[in-house]
Amino acid sequence: MEPNWLVRRATIRLLWRAFIALLALTVIAGFFVSHDHLAGPESTFAFGAWYGFGACAALIGVAKLLAIGLKRPDTYYDSASRDD
Repeated sequence: MEPNWLVRRATIRLLWRAFIALLALTVIAGFFVSHDHLAGPESTFAFGAWYGFGACAALIGVAKLLAIGLKRPDTYYDSASRDD
């Protein structure tokens, strides 16, 4: 059976290239658009790109910390059913 198109190596490589190109185009478009800055950091180059990256990295870090606290052993439900 042939794997789904989203898990093929060629598709993954194509998607990475497309998203990197889209990000580059977004940053380049920042040179041609006039911005009204409300705060100091917003006036830096590619603010939206690095702010989005930082927010994503922070969310991943919080999720990993939550996973440490919420993790249960693989036999968590098996041991509960044996007590009945």
